Amino acid sequence: MILHVNAGGRRRAVEVVRIGDTCLVSIDGRDHEVDVKHIDGTLSLLIGTRSYEVLVGPSRDGALVVHVDGVPVEVSIASSLPSGGRPAGPVVEESGPQQVKAPMPGKIVKVLVKAGDHVGPRQGLVVVEAMKMENELKARSAGIVTEVRAVEGASVEAGAILVILE
Repeated sequence: MILHVNAGGRRRAVEVVRIGDTCLVSIDGRDHEVDVKHIDGTLSLLIGTRSYEVLVGPSRDGALVVHVDGVPVEVSIASSLPSGGRPAGPVVEESGPQQVKAPMPGKIVKVLVKAGDHVGPRQGLVVVEAMKMENELKARSAGIVTEVRAVEGASVEAGAILVILE
């Protein structure tokens, strides 16, 4: 799911895939591995060799105040209102084919679909082993599998396209 986040006066497309204590975070198409720890109400983020202390403050005017190493940054996530008037949540990029990518380097343990299969939202597509954990990658919405690039037993790099849905 791609969120449109306004932070510090800039709008960014952000996608986060969580695997245990690690996340693969894509910001405007640039990937970052982030190690996340929750310590006494504060998040400790390790990005590369740099550590950040993050504290989320109370909401103000529809925006969160996020303190990064003590510096406050206003953050809001774009949302829309459907015809029923209730918030729909984050804006999701739904146009075009759905590309399911490896969140980090790993090994394909099992391929759960084949080309031509109809899949539902959150249906498992591929199981990838990364950091000694098996992670089932799922469809974000219903579709038809048009291409399966994942091969059981093969090693994959972070960001490799494993399955394409339309």
